[in-house]
Amino acid sequence: MSLSREPAVTFAVLPDPGQATTLDGLVERLRLLKVWAGDPSYGTIKDRVNAAWAAEGRPAGELAGKTTVVDCFRLGRRRVNTELVVAVVRTLHPDTGYVAQWRQALQVISGESTAASQVRVQDSLPKDLAAFTGRTTELNRLCQALADNRQDGGAVVISAIEGMAGVGKTQLAIHAGHVLNQQQPFDRVLFVNLRGFHPDPTQPPADPAAVLDGFLRLLGVPGHTVPHDIESRVTLYRERLVGTRALVVLDNAFSADQVRPLLPDAPGCLTLVTSRRGLTDLRSAVHLAVDVFTPEEALRFLTRTAPGVPLGPDPDAPERIARRCGYLPLALGLLAAHIRATPGWTLTDHADRLDERHQDRRLDTAVELALDLSYHHLPTDRQRLLRLLALHPGQDFDAHAAAALADTDLSTAHTHLRLLHDDHLLQQGTPGRYTFHDLIRAHATTRAHDEDRPPDRRAALTRLFDHYLATSADAMNTLHPAEAHHRPRIPPAGTPTPDLTDPDTARAWLDTERPTLVGVAVHTAGHGWPTHTTRLARTLYRYLDSGHHTDALTVHGHAGNAARDNGDPTGQAHALTSLGGTHFRLGRYGPAAEHFQRALDLFRQTGDLAGQARALNNLGIIETMAGQHQAAADRYVLVLVLSRQAGDRIGEAHTLNNLGIVELRLGRHQEATDHHRQALALFRQIGERTGEAHTLISLGRVMLRSGRHQEATDYYRQALALSRQLGNRDAEAWTLDGIGILRTRLGQPVQAVEHHQQALTIFRETGDRDGEVWALNGLGEAVHTAGHPADALARHTAAHTVAADIGDREQQARAHAGLGHAHRTLGDRTHAREYYHHALTLYTDLGMPEADEIRAHLTSVDDSDHDQRE
Repeated sequence: MSLSREPAVTFAVLPDPGQATTLDGLVERLRLLKVWAGDPSYGTIKDRVNAAWAAEGRPAGELAGKTTVVDCFRLGRRRVNTELVVAVVRTLHPDTGYVAQWRQALQVISGESTAASQVRVQDSLPKDLAAFTGRTTELNRLCQALADNRQDGGAVVISAIEGMAGVGKTQLAIHAGHVLNQQQPFDRVLFVNLRGFHPDPTQPPADPAAVLDGFLRLLGVPGHTVPHDIESRVTLYRERLVGTRALVVLDNAFSADQVRPLLPDAPGCLTLVTSRRGLTDLRSAVHLAVDVFTPEEALRFLTRTAPGVPLGPDPDAPERIARRCGYLPLALGLLAAHIRATPGWTLTDHADRLDERHQDRRLDTAVELALDLSYHHLPTDRQRLLRLLALHPGQDFDAHAAAALADTDLSTAHTHLRLLHDDHLLQQGTPGRYTFHDLIRAHATTRAHDEDRPPDRRAALTRLFDHYLATSADAMNTLHPAEAHHRPRIPPAGTPTPDLTDPDTARAWLDTERPTLVGVAVHTAGHGWPTHTTRLARTLYRYLDSGHHTDALTVHGHAGNAARDNGDPTGQAHALTSLGGTHFRLGRYGPAAEHFQRALDLFRQTGDLAGQARALNNLGIIETMAGQHQAAADRYVLVLVLSRQAGDRIGEAHTLNNLGIVELRLGRHQEATDHHRQALALFRQIGERTGEAHTLISLGRVMLRSGRHQEATDYYRQALALSRQLGNRDAEAWTLDGIGILRTRLGQPVQAVEHHQQALTIFRETGDRDGEVWALNGLGEAVHTAGHPADALARHTAAHTVAADIGDREQQARAHAGLGHAHRTLGDRTHAREYYHHALTLYTDLGMPEADEIRAHLTSVDDSDHDQRE
């Protein structure tokens, strides 16, 4: 097995971006794609990209230059413009699926899946504005579109609300949603800020795959069953909305490509999309262009939001205020809050003051003018908190985060957040969580850099990162206490933290803060807090491993880079091991092996025995998958010695279980039983219940192979109950598959098919391709036993395809054997003999006892032919 080089690439075929494991590897494949597409000039590529972008409504100032296109093809870069590379790929080969492969590969390798880390979805609309004003024409068009929808039999309605920043697009969509829901309640509401125009250039637009992950969870799909690829997520998302009347609000969209995967296609659904750009590619949409208020609407808005303020000597003061605010809703809202907070002033006073500040400060826009007034009205401590909150790397935050930034108590933080919200300087998406409008965040960030010394800003962010690190450690210690010694020791935070001693509360906190935690990992890695990144990654490993694989790639990837740049080989080794584990979960065994090998080399340099054991154990798992059973067994024996020397009892238990699995494949049933029982005893002593569940499955499999069916039944029954109690779908699926094999052996094929089908469904939902091939082969054996050899052919053929794709030689052999049995039953001895020979070759090469069974079948086929000739 090669562990140090990427797979070879040829010019004759379309380059596969998924095979790249480095940024340079992707660039090499981009160069090959250019050659494959006829080697167009960089100028031609630039023109094609810009033509496509212009057609999408992108302004001229955002089009690509030739130099930036050329940069996409240069080796040795640390970052690439993901959006531009995807656009280049689309011009070279405009296949949707192929472009999606490039987007995913870029996210994995460049760390740009930080977009996923910043997605916050919710299952309700944000609170409506009590003083919502105007927009009668736009609301009427939306209501008419929905009415037309009902007349057309419930066709999907997409309304794209477009306009400049601060014009009130989001509030219009929210208000429209509330109005429509009052007229006829929706069955489902989904809302997300797609962050299309975040002021921080390191925060890219939200990844549709990550949004779908969040939406699916809100729709009742367990996190660890969310499919890995975006196409499967889209399919499942749309299936979940069939038969429901759903409202989906996609706020602050960047492009039509970002929106399309998030559109329902079920009758009765309504989607509202807001964007600063004209989403002309959404051809079936009702497009609403939203402009600033009319002068009359602006005056009505001021009257409603600042009632009872005396006019003063100038009767035209309200018109002057509205005009100075440019009739922009965001500026008018900020100014109205300022007016309410200055008793004794007349509207004339405010109009005069606006004129003065415009002349004195030379502010260029209405928003700057309104923000400047609002900011200066705040007390000093609230100004400071607003500035510090703008530095927060996440999309939203709560009072604990605010308390950490300001180094204050929780009650004071709550009060400040509430008052900033009242002043329209913060928005509240869900109760207790706050966020910024992009323009206000940019203004506050500028203020922070102008008014807070760099050491003070760093101290505030350090307190914030300490808070997230310590609270994450508290949550993980509650959920996985037996693994505490595997995680770094984190001191308590010096600021208030929530009580996470209850497992449900701990899990809910992690689920809520996951986007923020990934954002913190990314920010700390790139801005001078490398040990925070590495410790946070190790702390969150088990949680991310439960199904958040995209986020895991981001967190562990940045942790590895941070450790490398910080001269921390141990931290880099841990990150590489975690990255390898994530790639393994995703079925990418080559990159997984490469990461494990690099981690092993670093652990050996540092003398970390437990780390060496972990890396070697993972390499043994890959060898087992490849059918190198004796090599894996030898490796596990070494791992067992290292784990015991390091005092790592969990590592020892996992290794004993893995060793038992290999012993079984080599036909050593008693040795396998002994190792599994030792592992089970250790897991139970330690209290590591996930390991206990998997070991019970292993014992069931040994008993099944040994013909001890009652004992197999007992172990599988325990495993199924425990896996379901833990909510561990992976263990549940493997148990169901084992029960299916047992039912086939007991002559109960109908029950066997039922169990294998349940297992197959879970394996496909979780993206476990190894499990998928086991379940397909099990189904083939069950339907053959039930007397349906033609169905068995289809199942075993599908199993062989997957097994060959992932390199599972044992299951390839099992599929060949099943195909041989099916062809023999159908009377086709020629094909039966052919498949038996394939199976025999593989089983013999693997050193597995099944080879003897296949020889017996071949002999039987040959004897039948001999009898027929006589």
